[in-house]
Amino acid sequence: MSAKVLSEREFKRVLAYIASHSHASRNRAMLLMTHLAGMRVGEVAVVTIADVLNSDGSIKDEIFLVPQNSNKRGRTVLLPAQLQQEIQHYLSVRFRVKDLATINFIDTNRALFNTQKEPVRGFTSGSLSQHFHYLYRAVGIKASSHSGRRGFITSLAKKGVNVRVLRALVGHTRTATTGRYFETHPAMMRSAVEMMT
Repeated sequence: MSAKVLSEREFKRVLAYIASHSHASRNRAMLLMTHLAGMRVGEVAVVTIADVLNSDGSIKDEIFLVPQNSNKRGRTVLLPAQLQQEIQHYLSVRFRVKDLATINFIDTNRALFNTQKEPVRGFTSGSLSQHFHYLYRAVGIKASSHSGRRGFITSLAKKGVNVRVLRALVGHTRTATTGRYFETHPAMMRSAVEMMT
């Protein structure tokens, strides 16, 4: 079964729920990593502070994800400006600093998204999947940790982004795999045929 693609209204409900609970800046940034950059939950779990933070305290506009096993290859993830701002806000809240350059004086190889139980290693792929499931369930949405990634692909497809570009953005090796990710809506089909006139 494919992961549910959230409607704009559902997505706003999840963000509103996050805003009203503890760890809001962290949870919002994690969720947006999947929705705005198309990252897999396992990729979000392994991102370190060093992956996103430049020495001058600015947030990188792209990160390189090291392969997690010998069968996979690494990939570059592009971070849009909105996501960079979310990560910057999260780090300033987490470390209680305005100048993020000072964070470089600690161990930046620790997880970007920490937990109370695991302040250095942070979430595992499994625990983050469960965390996302809980966030969606708390607002009455049957979605999974893959919903953000699928929504990312569907949203860009609706805007006319070529499937080969989508494939590169999400790190698929085959275009056919990417094609299975996005939902086709009647509005998308109508827009496509209207291009013929």
